[in-house]
Amino acid sequence: MSDPSFLQKKAFIIDMDGVVYHGNRLVPGAEKFVAWLQAEGKRFLFLTNSSERTPRELSQKLARMGLIVSEDHFYTSALATAAFLASQKPNGTAYVIGEPGLITAMHNAGFSLNEVNPDYVVVGDTRSYNFEKIELACRLVTQGARLIGTNPDVSGPTERGLVPSTGALTKPIELTTGARAYFIGKPNPLIMRHALKKLGCTREETAIIGDRMDTDIIAGIESEIETVLVLSGVTRTEDLRNFAYRPHHIIEHLGS
Repeated sequence: MSDPSFLQKKAFIIDMDGVVYHGNRLVPGAEKFVAWLQAEGKRFLFLTNSSERTPRELSQKLARMGLIVSEDHFYTSALATAAFLASQKPNGTAYVIGEPGLITAMHNAGFSLNEVNPDYVVVGDTRSYNFEKIELACRLVTQGARLIGTNPDVSGPTERGLVPSTGALTKPIELTTGARAYFIGKPNPLIMRHALKKLGCTREETAIIGDRMDTDIIAGIESEIETVLVLSGVTRTEDLRNFAYRPHHIIEHLGS
């Protein structure tokens, strides 16, 4: 790392998949970096586009890998999606294709689940995707439900390689119905404003660390937050030529 100036920032927004861990394996240096954040009294928030887990589950997952971080340091695209929909239509209804993290967030935001005539069809990361759910989602969208995606990522890194993410899972519904999903997660400025509010810091005081040019880095650039790309996840050095914008800093991994 040739320019460590971003380490002087007061606060850090940190992606998780591909930055802190791959599946159930920590990225090299993640433990030392989190220990440094805590020792220096930095404000930090793990901001993930994954909608599968609740903050408590994410905290417990890190604990199983040896990182002790309280659940108030986590914010997910599921929470941002639920907050947005609650502001649009309080006590609304939704048909949800997703895991407990998304379903819990929707319930806590005052939404009820509805498979007949919902206000929204909400798609998040899930391993229980099947044709019957796609078929029902398409019918509901055709009948007037609005299509929402928790995040636009088409893939996500795991310890076994890349797997489909929400951006890919919404495509069959979009192509069948002609509807276009509205995505809440990074790089949507909505989730970035939520993150800064939770940190209690300004954009000038904050840096964002992520592994994706098309979500993490562009989110920082569009929100005028200093950006740090790690090469431990999706983006490789040779991929940079495919983007018209550049991160402020590039490092191998958190251990760098």
